[in-house]
Amino acid sequence: MLVRYKKSLEKIAMGLISLMPQEKDIKRLMETIQQYDQNENWTLYLWKKDEEYVGTVGIVEENDVATLQHITVIPSYRGEGVAMEMLQELKDMGYNKIVANDETHSFVQKCIPILNNEAD
Repeated sequence: MLVRYKKSLEKIAMGLISLMPQEKDIKRLMETIQQYDQNENWTLYLWKKDEEYVGTVGIVEENDVATLQHITVIPSYRGEGVAMEMLQELKDMGYNKIVANDETHSFVQKCIPILNNEAD
């Protein structure tokens, strides 16, 4: 289940986002969280499975396109389809056009074509 980011989840969100290679630096990580706090077209969701947050997906909305800025799954849940579930729920929420950026492309290169074909 996707849960919209709020300030009380900041430490969890930072831990999940820090799993992305380009977010290892604490200064950059803080700047990223600020972007989600301050920009209305930046939205961060955490994926909750049972009582545990196991992934996160962050998007930037522009002209009816949701660009994936961040997508991570904790290592113990990788290979279980969590990323696909997060992307499917985004589509179910009305994000009909989801694209990857340079940093998320390799992670979701298999997921996005499957999602986009399901809509056809």
